[in-house]
Amino acid sequence: MFEPGRRQPQTKRKIEKRKLPMRSLGFGAIMLAALAMGAPGAAGASESEVKHAEKPRQFSWSFAGVLGRYDQAQLRRGFKVYKEVCSSCHSIKFLAFRNLGEPGGPAFSKEEVAALAASYKIKDGPNASGDYFERPGRASDNFPPPFANEQAARAALGGGYPPDMSVLAKARGYSRGFPTFLLDALPGFSYQEYGVDYIASLLQGYREAPADMSLTEGQYYNIYMPGRRIGMIPPLVDGSVTYDDKTPQTVEQYAQDIAAFLMWSAEPHLDRRKSVGLGALSFLVVFATMLYFVKRRIWSRVEH
Repeated sequence: MFEPGRRQPQTKRKIEKRKLPMRSLGFGAIMLAALAMGAPGAAGASESEVKHAEKPRQFSWSFAGVLGRYDQAQLRRGFKVYKEVCSSCHSIKFLAFRNLGEPGGPAFSKEEVAALAASYKIKDGPNASGDYFERPGRASDNFPPPFANEQAARAALGGGYPPDMSVLAKARGYSRGFPTFLLDALPGFSYQEYGVDYIASLLQGYREAPADMSLTEGQYYNIYMPGRRIGMIPPLVDGSVTYDDKTPQTVEQYAQDIAAFLMWSAEPHLDRRKSVGLGALSFLVVFATMLYFVKRRIWSRVEH
């Protein structure tokens, strides 16, 4: 035992001195981790790679929000960009020709749908002889893929395999980070345009590669692509697609139009879904209001 006021041994004082840094270790570790995450060279990435790691831009879409609806003119322009630029490599195999004439879409006429379908050759069969044959497309047919199979696509494109674009706008996305992801969890505030933002940004994200970054043959530098390397040649050039209206024929306009078309391809019944949802919410509001006044009328006669 130690007597009051008596000097403690050296060993005891050493132990107490070691306890002080341990009490502040948690806070210090958090601060060091935060500094490391914010440092330019964090996670082993080079300075140029961190500098060019950009999140997709957020665009203004006509179909965004509860009251948003597709812009038919934009969908028609987007389909033209797909047909003249993207269809040589990418398929939309889950989309039928007749979908282009359905309400809420590009609003093609029956004649336009029939003429478009007839311009494609559809493999059909077998016939009575057991052979497969090609015939002009019908409105009920789906868009045929540009390649017979994956192997043929890779052989024609130097080993790359372009994804199907039918639901690409719903399959792609990104994290908006804090605090916006908290709002996305709330009904009516959720942001659902991640995919179209990503597609529209990616098509405009081609840049010259930094000096300290090497690209293999067939690769291109894109600031929005994970890893900043992409195997797709820049598909859009100003003036490459001629619009019938007076819409600017620029890469930015092309990118937004094709992204909007791919959003419609992934969710063609978006307008109808929103209309049904608004009708259901309106009914619930009216029903709840009626219940409130009925309750007030009934219980007003009861003495408390």
